[in-house]
Amino acid sequence: MLRNSIDRADRRILTELQLAGRISNVELASRVGLSPSPCLARVKQLEEKGIVSRYVALLDPENIGSTISVFIQISLKSQNEKNLENFEKVVIGLPEVMECYLMSGDADYLLRVVVTDTVALRNFVLDKLTKIEEVSSIRSSFALKQVKYKTALPIDQLWPDH
Repeated sequence: MLRNSIDRADRRILTELQLAGRISNVELASRVGLSPSPCLARVKQLEEKGIVSRYVALLDPENIGSTISVFIQISLKSQNEKNLENFEKVVIGLPEVMECYLMSGDADYLLRVVVTDTVALRNFVLDKLTKIEEVSSIRSSFALKQVKYKTALPIDQLWPDH
């Protein structure tokens, strides 16, 4: 249903907002080929529909200081609804956890965690993850190099012109 309500102009707006969330409405309108008033109305509609959920500043971890991305596979003792809810509730409150996905396959969850070093990782695993009652196993992998990272959804591929 939402798919059909996104037209070409909205897609151009979404693409530009993902590249530069602080862009002025006048500049945005110019880039997408609309006048400012209709452009602003469209942005407001996209926000009201929840398609644009928030605007953020993306920080460069290398310029902040030493950070390590760690991917952690978590298996639970049992995958019942209560255990899933309890685990998710705890993980949502852990600031080191950047992303958390309920998975199919070998592990129940995949976390992306950012820490300063291996000592911080050890403390995170021992002091936080192992204390979650529902957890039965934890497997960690360090990212050696970030080859690609993006936050912008591929708008043209999600809503191709027909």
